[in-house]
Amino acid sequence: MTTPSGPSGSLSGTPVVPGVAAGPVLHVRGEVSPEAIARFGDGDFADADAALAAYDDAAGAVADTFTSKAESAQGAAAEVLTASAGLARDKGLRGAVSKNLQAGQGPVAAVQGAVDQFVTIFTTMGGLMAERVTDLRDIERRVVAHLVGEPPPGVPTPSEPSILVAEDLAPSDTSGLDPALVTALVTERGGATSHTAIIARQLGIPCVVGAAGVMELDAGTFVVVDGETGAIELGADPDEARGRVDESRRLREELASWTGPAATLDGLPLKLLANVADGASAESAGVEPVQGVGLFRTELCFLDRKEEPSVEEQADIYSAVLAPYSDGRYVVVRTLDAGSDKPIAFATHAGEENPALGVRGLRLSFDNPGLMERQLDGIAAAAERTGTETWVMAPMVATVAEASDFAEKVRSRGLKAGVMVEIPSAALLAHRMLEVVDFLSIGTNDLTQYAMAADRMATDLAHLTDPWQPAVLQLIAITAHAGTEAGKPVGVCGEAAADPLLATALIGMGITSLSMAARAVRPVGAQLSRVSLETCEAAAEAALGAPDPMAARAAVREVLGH
Repeated sequence: MTTPSGPSGSLSGTPVVPGVAAGPVLHVRGEVSPEAIARFGDGDFADADAALAAYDDAAGAVADTFTSKAESAQGAAAEVLTASAGLARDKGLRGAVSKNLQAGQGPVAAVQGAVDQFVTIFTTMGGLMAERVTDLRDIERRVVAHLVGEPPPGVPTPSEPSILVAEDLAPSDTSGLDPALVTALVTERGGATSHTAIIARQLGIPCVVGAAGVMELDAGTFVVVDGETGAIELGADPDEARGRVDESRRLREELASWTGPAATLDGLPLKLLANVADGASAESAGVEPVQGVGLFRTELCFLDRKEEPSVEEQADIYSAVLAPYSDGRYVVVRTLDAGSDKPIAFATHAGEENPALGVRGLRLSFDNPGLMERQLDGIAAAAERTGTETWVMAPMVATVAEASDFAEKVRSRGLKAGVMVEIPSAALLAHRMLEVVDFLSIGTNDLTQYAMAADRMATDLAHLTDPWQPAVLQLIAITAHAGTEAGKPVGVCGEAAADPLLATALIGMGITSLSMAARAVRPVGAQLSRVSLETCEAAAEAALGAPDPMAARAAVREVLGH
């Protein structure tokens, strides 16, 4: 372990993955070297068409790299890498590059200018589209590196266990990290629902995001990162730090050894479920101590499809997800949540000024009802074929009338009907929603963003895009209470469910199931097995009474004796 040097004190950010790690700061190389770009100049191309062909070759190579990484990844990592591959091949981006080349720009300048144009557009759109800015910049750096003949920028290979520090991290940076060498992640940008946070949870690496000033730390500076409090401590005693790290590792290993069944200390049965994207992720999640799937993101099966699959083809795809759970467990299928940051050629609307607040999710069926009908037919066929208990829910439901209409369609096919609570109106009307549907599932990522009117990727607003925000917790509590009164299930399937600390408060509010990345199930289950329902209720009361997210975390830690 490197001997500490440099300043003492601490920085702080938003904690997203618990655990303590210590070691030297290792900065991510984010840019292509100016020397390589200068040597390349405008390139040796006869005309703009030849330069465009070179761009096509570079963009294709970058997209292939993303696709290759996606094939060896799982869960959230595979999802975002697949989306990045699609963005690298985007025809609109290629068109902007071509236009710049025709105007006389060199290949590097043409790429940089085109990406700048799309960054401005995505940033203006806000919401989930703004989250793609990190991916765009990553694609820009990789394409330029390919053009000038440099290795792609990204995470250097540590020579010893280190703390990875970056302004932000793209999915391609985080998906292949070795937890034995990268023992914690700290970023200056991003919030609790950023790609970095989501993938760090899947990898089980302690992570703090939105830590202002962290990029000013010198490379090699010894720091201690606490992924539960969000503190980045400077000048700590190395022996004391080593003891904290060892204790944290021991606790995490103990949590990871939990095998279920899910229940509180006093015997209240709980449902822990997995979030999946396709047959492969469903099969791998099925061997974990889960009682089923709480979120099957169907749209992720079709990101690269130009034409809508037939009902039969959809039934085959859905059957691969349902089949591993035909042993008495159940699967919650979400209908297409296309739009915004997940465009699908055969479904989504192009050219919207603000896609995050536009035609996405259930709203796609308003002027294309056949899209929903055919998907429900495919889901029903898969359920009949596999014999797996199948629940179906719609995303982006805003009104009781929308919920009622959707439920009628689902029940006519013999399936259980529910809706996502992502829009504050759905939470506020949860009691009326439950009069027309069988269950609710809270998507905390979008609920937080819409409740706080804050872009997930806005560094200055990272404190707002935190599921521990009092307003968000109140909306969750309102929804859970409605479920208790109606005697119907209310689950959480957003990233908040993967936080062991928050999970205790959610159960105390009356949440009946928690669905998360399969990697997070054991730590959450172990945490809940150590507390009684009464303690969970005390944790909920403490969180709901806190004035801000950090105070809420501290209050719950105090209740739990952490």
